[in-house]
Amino acid sequence: MIRTLSSVPLRIAGPEDFDFLARVYASTRTEELAPVPWPDDLKSAFLRSQFEAQDKYYRENYTTAEFLVILDGETPAGRLYVDRWPDEIRLMDIALLPEHRGKGIGTRLLRDLQDEARRVGKPLRIHVERMNPALGLYKRLGFLQVEDRGVYWLMEWRHDG
Repeated sequence: MIRTLSSVPLRIAGPEDFDFLARVYASTRTEELAPVPWPDDLKSAFLRSQFEAQDKYYRENYTTAEFLVILDGETPAGRLYVDRWPDEIRLMDIALLPEHRGKGIGTRLLRDLQDEARRVGKPLRIHVERMNPALGLYKRLGFLQVEDRGVYWLMEWRHDG
């Protein structure tokens, strides 16, 4: 099933997407692991185990979340995980493969989620690693840091008006 927020097509992630989603996850950690003196196969195994643990945690603890594959045209390009709670919209994760970054896809999805948050009168929140290159994007779109949780900041966007 394909659905669209703005001009960005999305589809529900199924079991057949597991390897793709693991690749998206790994692509977000490549830079972080670059200085680690492990062979590539060990890095790959480590990233796969980290993804599997994260996926298991998300699916067990966010039982009402949408786990979506972001499409660039018809090509799988990334992942968007969103949960809608009574008091907020929680953007659990948004990530694109490197070759799909910088095209405005993430910005359009974030703006669509902001529009939804505005319509339903809820804040939009996301945990962001302090060193995440997308931090600048969140700030440009009006997200503010509301909590410091060590490695992560809880960031929030609210419509005021």
